[in-house]
Amino acid sequence: MSIRKSIRTAKYLLLFAGLAVAGFKASRYLPSQKRTESAVSVAAKPARSSATEYLKPFLPEDRQHRLQQILYRRSYVVSYNRDTRCPNWVLWELTCDHADGDAGRPDYPFHEDMEVPAPRALPSDYRGCGYDRGHMCPAGDNKWDADAMYDTFLLTNICPQDRQLNSGLWNRIEMQCRYWAKKHGRVYIVCGPLYLDGEYRMIGDGRIAIPDAFFKVVLCLEGTPRGIAFICRNTSGSRTKDCYVNTINEAEIITGYRFFPGLDGDVAVRVKDEVDLKAW
Repeated sequence: MSIRKSIRTAKYLLLFAGLAVAGFKASRYLPSQKRTESAVSVAAKPARSSATEYLKPFLPEDRQHRLQQILYRRSYVVSYNRDTRCPNWVLWELTCDHADGDAGRPDYPFHEDMEVPAPRALPSDYRGCGYDRGHMCPAGDNKWDADAMYDTFLLTNICPQDRQLNSGLWNRIEMQCRYWAKKHGRVYIVCGPLYLDGEYRMIGDGRIAIPDAFFKVVLCLEGTPRGIAFICRNTSGSRTKDCYVNTINEAEIITGYRFFPGLDGDVAVRVKDEVDLKAW
């Protein structure tokens, strides 16, 4: 079966099991956010680092106007949502030079992010909850620098993630992205949680929302521009990553974000309308 055909027959099966693809209307399932205040950006505290401000043209545009606080880290940018106590999305550039390195995990890795308002996620919220502390920007993408590695363990870069997904499919996709960075020289990645209902399941005293699924969108502008998106349900399912491949346009419908808005129009059409794993 061709990649395109497999995408068309399986692209929504993961998220919406039991629904007929022929009758699917994506707009019915755009994630809705339960709010405790008006959907406006929280005034951000001074960022730890401005090293990633060059990524501003690529920050996702949120058509759902979710609550957010934008924070610039050494190697990534995060949109934090203080209702869910999780990131809305995390964006970073991964280069060939940064796809490997010698920096190790910090001695006491996961830590609260003092730049976001209380109540916020604490390491204790995850103890005994049955979920992993799932990185959005991976520690494995930041072995090039100890400070960058440390920042990936901020809990504003973490979501409750099924343990088998975290160590299995999600990890394989992360390794695939590092391979692409080494092969092509540079890729841009944005990922985050999906909440498919207005009500959240929670963990911990900090009431951290458990995602129903995760998205990861990858862009390469080196050589022939190309784009690809993955949607992974937050369960221990064992399907291969090919079954969850989408175009970026399809991912935009599912997530409610406009990805890489700074792209030239012709390039945007090329990378968002087509996907072919063989081209990677």
